[in-house]
Amino acid sequence: MKTIVHKSDTRGFANHGWLKSYHTFSFASYQNAARNNFGMLRVLNDDVVQPKMGFGTHPHKNMEIISIPLKGALSHKDSMGNKRAIEVGEVQVMSAGTGLNHSEFNDSKTDEVNFLQLWIIPEQMGVTPRYEQRKFDAKHQKNKLQTVVAPKDKLEGDALPINQQAYIYRTDLDNGHSITVFLKERNNGLYIFVVEGKILVSGNILNDRDAIGISDAQNILVLAQEDTKLIIVEVPMT
Repeated sequence: MKTIVHKSDTRGFANHGWLKSYHTFSFASYQNAARNNFGMLRVLNDDVVQPKMGFGTHPHKNMEIISIPLKGALSHKDSMGNKRAIEVGEVQVMSAGTGLNHSEFNDSKTDEVNFLQLWIIPEQMGVTPRYEQRKFDAKHQKNKLQTVVAPKDKLEGDALPINQQAYIYRTDLDNGHSITVFLKERNNGLYIFVVEGKILVSGNILNDRDAIGISDAQNILVLAQEDTKLIIVEVPMT
């Protein structure tokens, strides 16, 4: 088993006034040769957008982009004609493929928006762009894994499809509860991000916004040291 721990205070940080962004991996002005990716997981940004502010229209190409709101609602508009808000409890996926443009905006006059955005390198380039979002019932992540994203050819339940052999799980663990994650493929690794709470995993204590990447393992035991919310990403390592 191989592990790499990313403590919250080692992340890159950019303060643009209207946007505060924490970068787990190299992104924009934060460049760290030791933190370019974890397998096919290329970006994990923890963004806070101020009221009545947002990202103007900008392009993406050949990347699987997953957005997960943690607080507030983010309005989305893209060149495929999609226009709607994404709220807490929902997950949004975009396969950028041959290329698309989109914008994200906080319509609230008073409240910040906090959301995670993940980029996963696709297994096939140049696919037709697509967009989908879905609300997930929180009761199905209580002390168990809820699959919210899965490969388009291996969908599970209500999971949203992406163009990669990768999975994203959410779980809310009660204090003292443990959960075992069984990896789908031998070549896959597991990246565990603590949204809030405290866990013990592979001999490491992780707190709010800490993360750990684990590879060369078939299953991983996670023990909650207090009530905890996790995002768990399983990705091919090569």
